[in-house]
Order: sequence, then C-alpha cells, then structure tokens
Amino acid sequence: MLSTAQLSPAHAEVVKATLPVVGGAIGEITPVFYRRLFAAHPELERDLFNRGNQANGSQQKALAGSVAMYATLLVHPDAPGADVIERIAHKHASLGVAPEQYPVVYEHLFAAIVEVLGADVVTADVAEAWTAVYWSMADTLIGRERELYEAAGTDPEHVWMPVRVVERVQQSPLTVAFGLAAADGAELPDFAPGQYISVAVQLPDGARQIRQYSLSHAGADDRWRISVRREGAVSSYLHEYVFEGDVLQVSHPFGDITLDSPADTPLLLISAGIGITPVLGMLYFIAAEQPGRSVTVVHCDRTRASHAHRAELADLVAQIPGATLHTWYDGLPDGYPLTEPDRRGRIDLSAIDFRSDANVYICGPTPFMEAAVRQLGDAGVPRDRIWFEAFSPLAA
Repeated sequence: MLSTAQLSPAHAEVVKATLPVVGGAIGEITPVFYRRLFAAHPELERDLFNRGNQANGSQQKALAGSVAMYATLLVHPDAPGADVIERIAHKHASLGVAPEQYPVVYEHLFAAIVEVLGADVVTADVAEAWTAVYWSMADTLIGRERELYEAAGTDPEHVWMPVRVVERVQQSPLTVAFGLAAADGAELPDFAPGQYISVAVQLPDGARQIRQYSLSHAGADDRWRISVRREGAVSSYLHEYVFEGDVLQVSHPFGDITLDSPADTPLLLISAGIGITPVLGMLYFIAAEQPGRSVTVVHCDRTRASHAHRAELADLVAQIPGATLHTWYDGLPDGYPLTEPDRRGRIDLSAIDFRSDANVYICGPTPFMEAAVRQLGDAGVPRDRIWFEAFSPLAA
C-alpha cells in the first residue's frame, strides 16, 4: 500500500508538473547518485551493492524506474506498478536493509538531482515536493520491511545466519546444487514455495558480495537446497571454492512471488534455464500438499545436457496426476531425434493446451519472460494472473 501522508495536494500538483522533467532525467541522475554515494560510503559498493549490476548499469536503471514509478503512482493511483514496492521490500529484507540507511540515500540522491537539473529547475517548491515523494516511498518500504522482519522472527541485525554445505551435486555443466543445513544443527526457518535466500561471500579481493538464489527443495532432514548457475562473481565463487563441510552466510527466506493458496486454481509454470529452481520448489509443495491440482509445466533450455534437474522435473510432474510437462530446446540441430515432451526451438505456447483462467508464474531471462507474456496475451490470459520471478535489478 502506498503512503500518501506526506504528499499534500500542493506537493502532488508540483510532482505532476515536474514528473516529465525529473522522470526524463532520472537515467542521468542515478549514475551521479551512485558516484556520490560510493565516494562517501565506499563500504556500500564493496559489501552491499552487486558490483556486476553496477558495472552493467542495471542497478541504476532499477532505481530510476522505481522512483519514477512511485511518483507516478502517487499522482496517478490507477497506473500499473504497485507490486514493485512489495518486491523491493522483500529484496531489502533479504539484504538486511535498516531504516537508518534511508536518510543516507536521500542525501546523495537529492544532491544528484540538483547537480543534474540545476538549481533553476529544482526550486524550493520542487525540492520540497520531491522530498515528500521520497519519504513517502521510504516510509512505505520501512513499514513493509518491518512487517517482513517480524514475520520471519528476525531484524536487520540478525537476518544473516550460518549454514553448512552438506551436499554438492553437479546438475549440468554450468549448474551445481548445494544442500544446506543449519551450522549449529538447529531447524532452518520455513519458506513459502517460490521464495529465495541471499548468499553472501567474501571474494578473493576482500569484497563481500551478495546474490539471491531460489530455494528449490526442502528435504525431510531439514535441509535447504539452492542450485547455482555459473555466471557472475558470487556464483563463480561458489562453483570454484565451496564444497561439503564449508559454511556460508545466508539470509532468512524472502520473496513475494510465492505459490497462491487456492488448490482449485489451475497453474501454468513457465521457466527457462536456471529459472527452473523456484518451479521445482512449487512442484514439491504441490506433489505433497495439492496433488489433485491442474498444473501445466513449460521449461525451455539450450539442450538436454544444459537442462539442470531434468530428470527430477519429469519425476515431479509424474507424481502429480493433473500435471503435464512440455520442454523446448533451442540448441538442438535439425534432425536431432525428439521424444515427448521435448520440442525443438523457442517457446511456443500456442502449441500446447492450457487454461486461460490459470495463474501463471514465469522465471527466466528478461527477453524470455517478455516473449512469454506476449504469447499469454495472445492466448487471452489477463495480465493480473501473471507473476514474474527474476534476480536482475530490473525485476525489482
């Protein structure tokens, strides 16, 4: 829910009038903001923010999009995008973000706005109105993050916990699955199907870097499992250096894209590559708790060899009487022999039967998800029945 307590009618009019200017320049403002922030607090770049996302610019685009979106929602409440706040709150909670960090962001963000737009544009009235926007957004996030911490039985100072690697399994040439147990032998926190944990590692250069991984399974012996595709600094570190017996620092489970509760609602689960991991978590839950549910599972990969958890996925679908599996492989040469449920090429939802009243969950690279959404629209699936999961900042 949006907080409008600090946005007066006068502020709203100023924001409406200046939204095109500020929104149009936000892509220039955010790099300046991060430059100023990291100059004043280099430990944030080293130990909190993902350096890969900083280098490729995706973090800047994410912040730009979220600020502009929130301002738009405040002055145009019917505009789409309110679910982004929930996603950001979960991401922040998984990082241990605390209320006292918001004034630091405010200081450098508004200094960046003035630097880019100039004092002639950012008058006292404009600065006051956009300050109200920022603190409305911050108050909304702080309140929601407090609720998430309380629900998880933790707080920003205790969101991290040590876990021991009890199993390491090579699932494909680029994917390794890690079984995790509490380092002290205690029970691990419960998680909802589809949620993730953050994993923090200290890289060889001394930086503490963090990445999120979906929980793909919870074993009967109180274990978690994550599956890690080798891409990026943290994932490559896990592949190179982490083995049975090693201890990792991980967060409590968070994530807003979780399996809905009504067991009579049909499901369409669509994934590509390592996006299979939250789908596995959902299927384990359905097989155990909702075996009568109607489920259509679609997965896309390069080849059978690159398809992590391929046999496990087929076994899980077979355990659910109302489930069907469809797989596409876009790296198979012409003439390669295929058997059901495999197909050659890219995802084509028009080639399968699924119910248009299904709730849809999609996880994979952004272009893949965009293509799936277009095909779902062509099939008459309402947008409010579609949920995404991805771990790039653009999805936040």
